[in-house]
Amino acid sequence: MSTNTPEARLEALGLSLPPPPAAVANYVGLVRVGQLAFVSGHGPVENGELTFIGKLGRDMDVETGQKAAQLTMLNLLATLAAEIGGLDRVERVVKLLVMVNSTPDFAEQPFVANGASDLLVEIFGPERGLHARSAIGMGALPFGISVEIEGIFEVRE
Repeated sequence: MSTNTPEARLEALGLSLPPPPAAVANYVGLVRVGQLAFVSGHGPVENGELTFIGKLGRDMDVETGQKAAQLTMLNLLATLAAEIGGLDRVERVVKLLVMVNSTPDFAEQPFVANGASDLLVEIFGPERGLHARSAIGMGALPFGISVEIEGIFEVRE
């Protein structure tokens, strides 16, 4: 495998894509419209189990939230790779929505979101990996997870 592929860059970071998680309700993990792939919200799943349960600002700090965001992004990328035939088909990361389960006074959602954004820049490079992003605090997320992320990607035909 070339060291220039996103998968090789993941491996160099000591990371790998998990199996794509199954949808937990009445939706699909990804919808393609032309060259855009809209990936549904994903959470921090490891070995088939939800992890990083709780609120930022009460149950975990920013560094732990960044780890949750990175794991969530790995799950999202697993769905993307499975649906489009590999991460090397990603032309550009377009937009992320990062939702952070946080206390009302917690104001560091952008730093938590960096756990996902930094990973994308590492594996796709700044030309393809830098993206538009919203990082917002939520009063609750499904099943009490700390982070949920959805994304839009431009993919090659």
